[in-house]
This record gives sequence, C-alpha cells and structure tokens, in this order.
Amino acid sequence: EVQLVESGGGSVQAGGSLRLSCAASGITYSSYSLGWFRQAPEKEREAVAIIESDGTISYADSVKGRFTISKDDANSRDNTKATVYLQMNSLKSEDSAMYYCAGALGAGYGLDTPFPYWGQGTRVTISS
Repeated sequence: EVQLVESGGGSVQAGGSLRLSCAASGITYSSYSLGWFRQAPEKEREAVAIIESDGTISYADSVKGRFTISKDDANSRDNTKATVYLQMNSLKSEDSAMYYCAGALGAGYGLDTPFPYWGQGTRVTISS
C-alpha cells in the first residue's frame, strides 16, 4: 500500500522559507515519480514541482527559481521508502495553500498528468 505523509507546513512571513517533507512508503524508490501540488481556497489544485522516476524535474513557472524539489532514500534499507522535499524560498502571499504530496509508478508524469496516490496535505500560510 502506498502511503504519503506530508509535514513541514506552517506560517511564515513573506520573503521567508519553509521546507516541506513527504515520507513515501510502499513504493520502489527508483520506480516512482513524486510531486508536490497545492490548492488555495476557491482555486483549482495545481502542480508545483515533479521529480520523475528517471530524475527529470519540472516546476510550475510561478515557483521557478524559488522552489527546489529533491528526494532521497536514506531512510530505506530495501528501496521501498523515500522522502521527497520541497524547499521553498522567497515565499509570497500567493504561495499560501494546502500543499499535497503525490506519487505515481513510472516516469512520464509531468505537471499536467494526474497522479493516483495522494497524501493528506500540509498547510502553508504566508503573511505579508
């Protein structure tokens, strides 16, 4: 069973930084694409950053140069766990949203591709 658990959300002032983490289990580290999405109140969910199983990384234009996605399997002894991070710098009020971690088997999962597995989300609030 694939499980995705986000952490690291919170409230910061504009210009500040946060790092989100997503603990992924029930996956094969090298075979899964993982990504971060967000949804602000009364807005549609949007992709923020994706790291595909082959290492390809994509960012939404709105976060390029400010956000960095990465992943590692340092906590997995058998390649069945991974942690994916989203380092967010120079935060803006428009970055306020619920942030979700998502996973999918294989590559080819870009910013517009539906992901089948989702976490519960972590809230990010940016005050100006």
